[in-house]
Amino acid sequence: MRQNGTLKFFNHDRGFGFITPSEGGKDIFVHITAFERSGVAVPAEGAALTFIAEEDRRGRGQQAAQIELS
Repeated sequence: MRQNGTLKFFNHDRGFGFITPSEGGKDIFVHITAFERSGVAVPAEGAALTFIAEEDRRGRGQQAAQIELS
């Protein structure tokens, strides 16, 4: 299910950050490859996004995928 959120933090040197969901709850991990696969450049912190939260393949919780700018 598509969710709305805000890019809370992104470390360009390490290639990851976190999205704060608008509906509340835990922040969602986002890796630079999720932006690359979506064809979206990493926006500035505080940017509004929509995304799908899916389980990490390694079992480390949820991560963002299919990111779009709002």
